[in-house]
Amino acid sequence: MTDATTDAHAVTVSADVATAAAGDPALYSRDPRYIPRVAAVHDMCGYGKCSLTAAIPILSAAGCDVCPVPTALFSAHTKYDVFTFHDTTGILPGYLDAWKAEHVDLDGVYSGFLGSPEQVAIIRRLYREYPRALRFVDPVMGDGGELYPTYTPELCEAMRALVDGADVLMPNLTEAAILAGRDYAGGDLDDRAVNGLLDALLGMGARHVVLKGVDRGDGLIRNYVADAAGGAAGRRELAHEKLSYMIQGTGDAFASALCGAVMAGRGLAESARIAGEFVRHAMGNTRNQPRFEERGLSFELNLGELTGLVG
Repeated sequence: MTDATTDAHAVTVSADVATAAAGDPALYSRDPRYIPRVAAVHDMCGYGKCSLTAAIPILSAAGCDVCPVPTALFSAHTKYDVFTFHDTTGILPGYLDAWKAEHVDLDGVYSGFLGSPEQVAIIRRLYREYPRALRFVDPVMGDGGELYPTYTPELCEAMRALVDGADVLMPNLTEAAILAGRDYAGGDLDDRAVNGLLDALLGMGARHVVLKGVDRGDGLIRNYVADAAGGAAGRRELAHEKLSYMIQGTGDAFASALCGAVMAGRGLAESARIAGEFVRHAMGNTRNQPRFEERGLSFELNLGELTGLVG
């Protein structure tokens, strides 16, 4: 439900990537007068900054109309010792029926944590009914080689169905290994191993992949952006300084900011850079908050950065 390890250090991006926008075409062409609608298919936590409590304000700050599709209700995120969990699968068909009756239109479908394997069919229904909407998939299943507590092998297997046709797939290394059917090899992957994972995910049908969290012990955290149509020339490395502390929910904030930047008309590599900078600045403010390690990323003071994308 959160992504603490891999994106907690998304900070200053390498200069060569920052200057690569000319070869980084936008996935979405935005009329500056138009507010795009994005269905955010995530869980809702009452306490702990993740999922919809991150996606709604972050995408809104980037100028999007966020339409939540709650996949589960939690009292708090799963890193707390005590939390309640309610699966919302049963209400979702009627929920989407009502949208259809009201002729709701969507420009993007952004999915994350799921409450049951059956919810994959809900997302695929959104794909059928909104074929022009961009498909953003954050396959929230685990981190650090471990699954989140509510995830089962059946749910992980169902999640693989969302790889095929994803416009942007955003796994951390744990999730990439699960999706590709490989053993988790830790964070220290060389270029050959990284390219093997990227090839596997693109081979499963993803159009673009943002692979997060390669840690080679050299003080940097690396994310990789890959384009199915671009081959080796379509791959970018984003190198970030590794910080000495981690915060829950940074993966959700990173993915939401990346989606917001794409919907603002930025290219994917540039969007990943923007998302990393947003998380970096928010982490600085977060350290001033009580119990910040578990509470989550305090991004409220940094939302103006994303509004500036469409200002």
